[in-house]
Formats: sequence, structure tokens, C-alpha cells
Amino acid sequence: MSITLPTSGPAVVAHGKGDLRIEDIPLATPAEDESIVEIAYGGICGSDLHYWLHGAAGESVLKEPLVLGHEIVGVIVQQAADGTGPAAGTPVAVHPATPAPGDVRYPEDRPNLSPGCTYLGSAARYPHTDGAFSRYANLPSRMLRPLPENLDLRTAALVEPASVAWHAVARAGNVQGKTALVIGSGPIGALTVAVLKRAGAARIVAVDMHDKPLEIAQAVGADVVLKGDEAEAIAAVDADVVIESSGSHYGLASAIKGATRGGKVVMVGLLPSGPQPVFISLAITRELELLGSFRFNDEIDEVIAALADGSLFVDPVVTHEFDLAHGLEAFEVAKNSAESGKVLLNFQP
Repeated sequence: MSITLPTSGPAVVAHGKGDLRIEDIPLATPAEDESIVEIAYGGICGSDLHYWLHGAAGESVLKEPLVLGHEIVGVIVQQAADGTGPAAGTPVAVHPATPAPGDVRYPEDRPNLSPGCTYLGSAARYPHTDGAFSRYANLPSRMLRPLPENLDLRTAALVEPASVAWHAVARAGNVQGKTALVIGSGPIGALTVAVLKRAGAARIVAVDMHDKPLEIAQAVGADVVLKGDEAEAIAAVDADVVIESSGSHYGLASAIKGATRGGKVVMVGLLPSGPQPVFISLAITRELELLGSFRFNDEIDEVIAALADGSLFVDPVVTHEFDLAHGLEAFEVAKNSAESGKVLLNFQP
């Protein structure tokens, strides 16, 4: 049965600093390897907020209007013309990265580090790479991951950020039976707590400046929660593994102080570019391993399986849901990290 698709649909578009609009955009003819996906849910990420609030996310500056959104799930309405990818009617999650090798060296088994890698909803390159906060989106079939029948689309909306958390925990190695400290309990931090819990960490301590994120962290597996200004208590955690997800030099300082001698500090929170005041001397004398963690690779498949079998419990991380007509309100709520966790946009009519 053929489906008549509209030629345009509503989308969330950042035009510049403080200029976020919900407007109709044309649905282009898909390329041979692109499927048409009817988007069901999209999670608002910190980078989406930065494009709206600052007209830039780090060094990625808006030079033209950008369709936001990379945390997306939906249903295939038209399979790619070349026959690749899932069939029409298949619910899918989306791996939003497009690795692109270049002249700069990187490990071949870590395509997330490829120098020309692009990401949905990113202004890192020009022309920008539009995201998929839209009613319909043309997406390369290689990005699409079929979802198991027992995994609902709303839960699957957390697949992308949970993959970021999974990658960060994997960077730390085996955490079974160990003490873990998570600095920053926003959505990525809370999802990191959930992944640590599933991975068998014996004791998980979560830190944040606000009560709501700490409530969420506790709900998904934190054994102890601390406020960010409890410096002595954080330093006393003596953690084997620390995941820094606050993206601030204050958080990184707490991470280094809270790590045990010979411990590991995984830095997943993206600090601002430029010099940062950090306790490197303490990292040296404690022989800490400081590990960067950037996006993810094929961990997305493990995350989908773990969400489907119930071993990865993430339900409390989603705190709000808005339909697209109230998308601007959704962004206002999402920017208030003291009162919200993950905020979802519901694109379904």
C-alpha cells in the first residue's frame, strides 16, 4: 500500500541567538540510501539549548538556520530506494553520527574520533548538518537501528544519550564491585548512574547542585547523593572510578579530589574551550588516569538490547513531555536543570 507523504512539515529551527521557531520546512526528495522516517519523539539535548540560547554550541557557531535534534526515534514510512535499511513500518532509533576520515590520524576502531565526523543538528561544519526535530526526516539507512517489539518509542527516545553514558562507563573499564562517583546528575549523569548500576558498581555516589537531579539519580541507582558544595564529603568518597559529566572546571576539580589513588577519571562533560584551572598536580601525585569520552560508536546496539530486556532502568530520567505545538515551552523547561531531567518533544499528531 502506497502512502502519500506531505511535501512539508513542522520543525524546530534555530535561526540565531534567542531566535527559536517552529516553522514548516520542505521535505526534500530522499537520496537513494535514505529512508523517510516519521519522527515520534525527540529529546532536547544541551547542545540544542546552546544553539537557542547562545547561537553556538562551543565552537560550533550558527551561520544559517539549523533544524535541531539528534536524540530521535520514529517509524519508517518509506524504505530507502536502494533497498537498504529497515522496511516500512519498522520502529527505529537513530545513530546521528556520520564518520568521515581525513588527513588527521585516529584509531580506525574509534570512528567517533574521525576528524570530519558530522552529527545531526550540528553547526560544526558549513553547510550545517540539519537535525530531525521535524515531523518527517530523510535519514541514511546506515543510521537506523530497528527497535525490538517490547521496547516502546518513548523509552527508546533515551537511546542516544544512554549510549553516550554507556561509552563513558566503558572507557573506565570493568566497574564491577567498585566505588563510582558521578559529578553532575543531569540527564547524562543520571543515565551514567543507571549504566553503572547495571554494570555492577558496588557503591554509586551522585553529585549535583540541585535536588531534582539528585532525586532522579537516586531513582535510577545512586546509593548516596551529595550537593556539589559538600567538598569534604566528595573528597572522602575515595572512588575507584569517577565520571565527570557537569562540564565545568569546578566539577572536574571535584572529580579529581574524589578519586582514589590510582583511580580513573572519565571526562564526558564538555568543558568550554580554552585554558581551565584544574588540579593537575593532584592527578599526578595520585597517578590518576584522566580519560576523555566523546559521543559513542556501536554501543547503541547494546543500549537498545539492555533497554529492551529491562536490565537498564531509565524511566525516571524523563520528567516532561510536550507536543510540538508547545515546543518553545519545552525548551524553556529544559533549560531549567534545577526542575527538569530529560524533556521530550512528541511529534506525533
